Amino acid sequence: MNILDRYIIRRILELTALVLVVVLALAVLFTFIAEQADTGQGRYTVLEAFWYSLMSLPQQAWELMPIAALIGSLLGLGSLASSSELTVARAAGVSIARIAVAVFIAGVLLVGLEVVLGEFIAPPMQLAARQQKAFDRFNDASLGGGAAWVRDGNLILSVQQSQDGLRQGGMLVFRLTDDHHLAAVGRAARAVPAGKHNWQLHGYAETQFNGDQVTAHAQAIKPLESNVSGQFLQLAMAEPRELATAALYSLIRYYQANQLDPKPYLFAFWSRIARTAAIAFAVLLAMPFVIGPLRSSAHGVRLLIGLLLGIGFFFLQRLIESGTVVFDLDPVLLAWLPTALLVTVTLGLLARVR
Repeated sequence: MNILDRYIIRRILELTALVLVVVLALAVLFTFIAEQADTGQGRYTVLEAFWYSLMSLPQQAWELMPIAALIGSLLGLGSLASSSELTVARAAGVSIARIAVAVFIAGVLLVGLEVVLGEFIAPPMQLAARQQKAFDRFNDASLGGGAAWVRDGNLILSVQQSQDGLRQGGMLVFRLTDDHHLAAVGRAARAVPAGKHNWQLHGYAETQFNGDQVTAHAQAIKPLESNVSGQFLQLAMAEPRELATAALYSLIRYYQANQLDPKPYLFAFWSRIARTAAIAFAVLLAMPFVIGPLRSSAHGVRLLIGLLLGIGFFFLQRLIESGTVVFDLDPVLLAWLPTALLVTVTLGLLARVR
């Protein structure tokens, strides 16, 4: 890597960082405004809403990185083109392919940053933000915070999760026979994790079905052995797009093992990988514009082009995400579709650059 490569990479990274700071500032503002609808509930004040907005920054950064990378690359390379630095480099014998390699390296570095954000920083901070918000809004953390339906062999469980996202509320237990007939229905007032594969069901009442006979009994505390853990429930009740790749892979394997539909998690899994890979080509997409038709254009024109392309890519992903779930389409194919289109357009335009 020579001095020119480092100069191009540094310029792209600097402008991308600047763009990311600006868009994240806007994202925090919009999140803070949206949170005003929940302020005043319990101990959730304006200060807590602002803290929640700040805690959501890594997730916002992960989602906005492709847009920031594209705009930053357009502005960074555009500034080099406007000052004729790229023209001088090409006149000195530096080929388009050599410049493209430097630009692609900058994109790979941004991909590395995206991986760190999406796998290690954003998921735990987003979960912590949601838990703190729940604690502030609801003084009684035992209130139900949503139910998760999961299947574990011949057991079907409906677990009511508490607002803090950690403890569980009530639990419905449906026991099936090997030929998929209902054998028993039970309900616990409170379910407490007691190890990796065990639960303690407090205030448990169960009705059993044996042919034409129906019997009922109650227990103060009933132990339940299940592969469904408290940690698994946290994953199952979270938004798929907010989960790390490893967590999504664990959920997919569990759903497939229990013959359940893993489609939302399959799409989220491959979409995360495709979205991350797309950053390198989003950076590369700036080259045909700054060396070609936008070489002498103002920064405002490049910014507008970058916004249009980035927002178009973002909305295409969201549109495909909705269509995958609603229309029962192949999640793996559609998860890669926006990135495949981006790669095709980028390589096609680069091939036309002279």
